[in-house]
Amino acid sequence: MSPDDRSRPTPSGSRPPDPSAPEPPDLAAKVRFLRDGASYGTPGSPVEAIETHMAWVFLVGAHAYKMKKPVLREMLDYRTLEDRLRVCSDEVRLNRRLAPHIYLRIIPLTWLPQAGFSVGGEGDIVDWLVHMRRLPRERMLDQAATRGRVRGEEVDGAARLLAEFYRSAPFVPVSRDEQRDRFRKGIDGAARELAIPVFALPALLVTEVARALAEFLGGPSGGLLDERAEARKIVEAHGDLRPEHIFLGPGPAVIDCLEFDRELRLLDPVDELSFLEVECSLLGQPWIGDRFRRIYAEVTGDRPPEALLRFYEAYRAFLRAKIAIWHLADDEIQDHARWRARAVQYLELGRNRLAEPAPLGGPA
Repeated sequence: MSPDDRSRPTPSGSRPPDPSAPEPPDLAAKVRFLRDGASYGTPGSPVEAIETHMAWVFLVGAHAYKMKKPVLREMLDYRTLEDRLRVCSDEVRLNRRLAPHIYLRIIPLTWLPQAGFSVGGEGDIVDWLVHMRRLPRERMLDQAATRGRVRGEEVDGAARLLAEFYRSAPFVPVSRDEQRDRFRKGIDGAARELAIPVFALPALLVTEVARALAEFLGGPSGGLLDERAEARKIVEAHGDLRPEHIFLGPGPAVIDCLEFDRELRLLDPVDELSFLEVECSLLGQPWIGDRFRRIYAEVTGDRPPEALLRFYEAYRAFLRAKIAIWHLADDEIQDHARWRARAVQYLELGRNRLAEPAPLGGPA
């Protein structure tokens, strides 16, 4: 059976929902069912349930099951069963590019009025689960880096996986105007959000970084971005290349790509690696991001100017500051001081990157 066959939603005994059938239990009831090891055929097995803004993840033995929440957000809509089937299918398909041995299939969550819920059993399909192999948390890059337990050869395996992926990915045609407009919108949008008074961020710092990014984009240096588009460097990338998504191995993998919006995955690989470099710097391990970039250059022969790399890093830090400060608008998050401090860290990193003189002769 091919990987594509394994992902097709054709479970035996299940059927599409019947509009005339009684309303099945709600999300809370689904979560209660999936918290029980017996639901997976392993009674008594402990189940670790992890809630995120957009999903529930259930860790059971060597397996993980993800169920999307029926939510509406600015850039996504998971409210209908069809929406969740589509995004679950996309998640498996896209993540198999960099983690084929991790993403196994999608499984229906079914329901019968007489018998209740079942994972992949008979009844009406009431939701979909992404079935994955469970990865040891301590082998994820963020955890290993925080503990200072990352060896160079471990980084090299994951870095080569990514570099080969970028090298073989087909380019996506993007005009210079589209390229610049994307960055312009990103800068303007982040600047507006970060300047909201209730967030109480240093106004001068926000303005300084936004102005420097805009000046790069609108000045002669902006031609470096045009050159990347004209050199056919834009690919459908991962889209969310954070350390917590990189598995060091054995069998390195990169998981949890941004599956809900293709436009956000259309990136210059060097831009995406600059995002990773920013995150590694905040973990206190800047050498890791630098090593990913060096191996990318070795594998692909692509060595863009240092000035462009500094811009990419500052731009990504600016966007991450916006994401960090959004936590202050979440009623469920109480530690506002922590997230405000994190936003300031990103802003300072962005300012420092833009202020650093670019050495001659390409990237460091």
